[in-house]
Amino acid sequence: MADILRRHVLLLTVAAVLFSTVPVANSIPFIVLHGIGDKCSGGVSNFTQLLSNLSGSPGSCLEIGKGAIDSWFMPLTHQARLACEKVKMMTELSEGYNIVAESQGNLVARGLIEFCDDAPPVINYVSLGGPHAGIAALPKCPFGPFYAIAEGLMKLGVYNDFVQDHIAPSGFVKIPGEMRKYLEHSKYLPKLNNERPDQRNSTFKDRFMSLHNLVLVMFQNDTILIPRETSWFGYFTDDGYDSFLSTQQTKLYSEDWIGLKALDDVGKVKFVSVLGDHLVIAFDDIVKYVVPYLMHTSS
Repeated sequence: MADILRRHVLLLTVAAVLFSTVPVANSIPFIVLHGIGDKCSGGVSNFTQLLSNLSGSPGSCLEIGKGAIDSWFMPLTHQARLACEKVKMMTELSEGYNIVAESQGNLVARGLIEFCDDAPPVINYVSLGGPHAGIAALPKCPFGPFYAIAEGLMKLGVYNDFVQDHIAPSGFVKIPGEMRKYLEHSKYLPKLNNERPDQRNSTFKDRFMSLHNLVLVMFQNDTILIPRETSWFGYFTDDGYDSFLSTQQTKLYSEDWIGLKALDDVGKVKFVSVLGDHLVIAFDDIVKYVVPYLMHTSS
């Protein structure tokens, strides 16, 4: 995923210079959460600076642990906890902040929103290719040795306790036809999506519903997320790969387990579809779909 974004970072950086603005004193700050196999330095740092230049708002990339390696091997529960601790220590975020998250980073972002106690409020949240409803297989991003190690360990079984505790994406793999195993053994996504009937938490829902805007960006040619519609909370049925549920057809939406329907009913959810493979986003689309939600200033 890191290489996909880097291919476009030079053009984006040039554009940032051409369209640069001076940060506004009372603008709302934002953080960027990168995806699996990536780190805050390099391409993501340039992307963060681009967003800051275009929006006039101060932004920073929030690194979790050791970057690329921990994005693979630190369980998402721990990643979300570390992110929570960091956010609460950032005084510049104390009055509220916006989030832009890439791929797996979206599940950390939602952990911040739903799980982080006594934290500053998240105002606008822009999701770029987020696996919100799960993925049907390990992400196909064979960049270096980390992928090979993760793929080897996953052969033990995605719902194996050791795998759940050591391979981050195992926490959101949801194999169609294996819902019982998923609900019993997956250690992150079922909690995040309030999927366990006897453990639904109204606080998680209330916090998610407090968002002012939720922007869900799906990449039309996404070859990493299976299915790509998971970026909009759409997913396969429990019966297998042959049948599919749109966002509005899922029980998560219709029964409103996390408040997605409530947000949508009042026009706070933007379902955006852009051309390109995973995280390959055109400059014009950044300007149209991302930047406006970073420009709101405090009253």
